[in-house]
Amino acid sequence: MEQFKHIDVQGAHALISRGEARLVDIRDPQSFAVAHAQSAFHLTNDSIVNFMQQVEFEQPVLVMCYHGISSQGAAQYLVNQGFEEVYSVDGGFEAWHRASLPVEAS
Repeated sequence: MEQFKHIDVQGAHALISRGEARLVDIRDPQSFAVAHAQSAFHLTNDSIVNFMQQVEFEQPVLVMCYHGISSQGAAQYLVNQGFEEVYSVDGGFEAWHRASLPVEAS
């Protein structure tokens, strides 16, 4: 069985900046609305089908949560759905924000 990989926020930002990966944020709607990493897709039970229709299974996907714990389960789920290259963002949004990487509000 395939496994997801880990990536730090700097590596994640580099991939996103080069257009080489899609970032998904699995935090609750309120937290996502207040602030999320720039260009993040809010992945929920309601939006997963839409996401899977939009994104090629070969495209790397980065999964972000609050602190990098919950994202691991979601990353493994995406691997199990057929995504070939999935990363859990270590430290989650907390680390992204601490690193002063680009954020936006909904």
